[in-house]
Amino acid sequence: MYLAFFGLNEKPFSITPDPRYLYLSERHAEAMAHLLYGINEAGGFVQLTGEVGTGKTTIVRSLLAQAPKNAEIALILNPRMTAPEFLLTICEELGIGVPDSATQSLKDLVDILNPYLLRAHAAGRRVVLVVDEAQNLAPEVLEQVRLLTNLETNTQKLLQIILIGQPELRELLARNELRQLAQRITGRYHLNPLSAEETTAYVRHRLRVAGATADIFNRLALAEIYRLSGGVPRVINVICDRALLGGYSLDRHRITGPLVRSAAAEVFGKRFSPPWLPWAATAALAVALVSGSVALWRVRPWTWVHAPTATLARTTPAAPRTPQAPARHASESAAPSAQSPAAAATASTPAPEPLPALLTRYSSDTTTDAAFATLFGLWGVHYTVDGTDPCTQAIQHGLACLTERGSLGQLRLYNRPAILMLTDSAGASHEVVLTRLDGEQASIDLGHSTHQVDDGELANYWMGDYVMLWRPEAAPVHTLSPGMRDARVLWLRRSLEKLAGVSDPTPPSDLYDAALTKLVRQFQKSHRLTVDGIAGVRTQVTLAGALATPGSPLLSAAHE
Repeated sequence: MYLAFFGLNEKPFSITPDPRYLYLSERHAEAMAHLLYGINEAGGFVQLTGEVGTGKTTIVRSLLAQAPKNAEIALILNPRMTAPEFLLTICEELGIGVPDSATQSLKDLVDILNPYLLRAHAAGRRVVLVVDEAQNLAPEVLEQVRLLTNLETNTQKLLQIILIGQPELRELLARNELRQLAQRITGRYHLNPLSAEETTAYVRHRLRVAGATADIFNRLALAEIYRLSGGVPRVINVICDRALLGGYSLDRHRITGPLVRSAAAEVFGKRFSPPWLPWAATAALAVALVSGSVALWRVRPWTWVHAPTATLARTTPAAPRTPQAPARHASESAAPSAQSPAAAATASTPAPEPLPALLTRYSSDTTTDAAFATLFGLWGVHYTVDGTDPCTQAIQHGLACLTERGSLGQLRLYNRPAILMLTDSAGASHEVVLTRLDGEQASIDLGHSTHQVDDGELANYWMGDYVMLWRPEAAPVHTLSPGMRDARVLWLRRSLEKLAGVSDPTPPSDLYDAALTKLVRQFQKSHRLTVDGIAGVRTQVTLAGALATPGSPLLSAAHE
């Protein structure tokens, strides 16, 4: 319903687990790496726990997408069953045929499973059992799970088991009768809710994956989302989805704090006060107490306390004041002197023409076609004024348009010339090409000539809207996320390794794995991007600017 209104391709806050939307916080990335290690290495159990809605099932789905080719994974999503049913489900997940006579016999089922595991081991395959919602396992089933780890060769376990569940799983495994199983757990990880910073990054990450090109939730809204959700991803999704629906119904393209509180009220069935309300009530009470104290002091006869001081003031003669000569203006006291040569040279240099005057004089050169013709020319491409959409023409030349609302700081980060949408004091619109940003000076192209303006003056007429050209690796541009495997992922890996100075003699992988996720996070952190391990459009634009080919247009001379 609200997708077109906010410029989204799909619902960004669906509660259905989707590996593309997995936000790898530092803790989530460690958990994913831990599970991948559990798949690739032999031995014992691996335990992953977390509160309801912290992203455990989404991690499982992403784990399946990133599993190595030699791994066979048996996934059990509902383990509330008897021991024979549990073993039968494992056989079904692995595609092992079981005769009807053996379906209720634990011995027969283990005898069927063991030869299969031995054949898989001989063929170099890893068999992994992943049990989700493992807190629902009955103690007798957990004991049978422990016995499965006895299936082994002289050097290696034949079955790797990963248990994923809520915090109750830890309490279950702490029972005395299950101590033998607990001793075989080689790795434990617990997922905590997101922090305030991670919540902001999580919301922005999901919006970018869904196709958003600008921030939809303002700063106060993001703070309210964290306060009301406690950083639990599933609750964040529900609140944000409802807030987007509320913004759509009220025709608001920016989600604010009150909209988030209204959405949370619908979700939880109760009203939420602004976070400042308790402080305001406390301050009002303090003011009332102070005002009452002052009023009481005024009506009581306390004046006798000050009487001696007042009398002393009346009887003590005032000290004589020393007369002072009237101050003279600096220009009156300073002797006239000859003007220095440097000052004379400065006075003779004409001041830069103000931006409003430039916009008025070159108004015929601030049209859309004129601006795109200039921008295309910087890339060595001819722009045709024939009614064809400029961004369509850009695609035909291997370029792509990035249309956003941002800041000069963001443009410095991307380091590419851009068309700025300016509005003069009369309300008229102008499109000018920003060609340079050096220090506090900006260069704009008007009338086939370059003009210098102060970046502060430029900001007075620019509300942040801009269009930028860049050269992507492949078109159309898509967000790259963990679990993907294609040529674009290979380009991403090679580009980041080149920037990081990594020299690896082995052929690079085209799988978006944990190692590539770490490289992406490092690049995002060093370039002040949202650190989420996902190579969205902004990350790819920044990366393309960092790897700029000689001769391509840049904003800052320091990067040439």
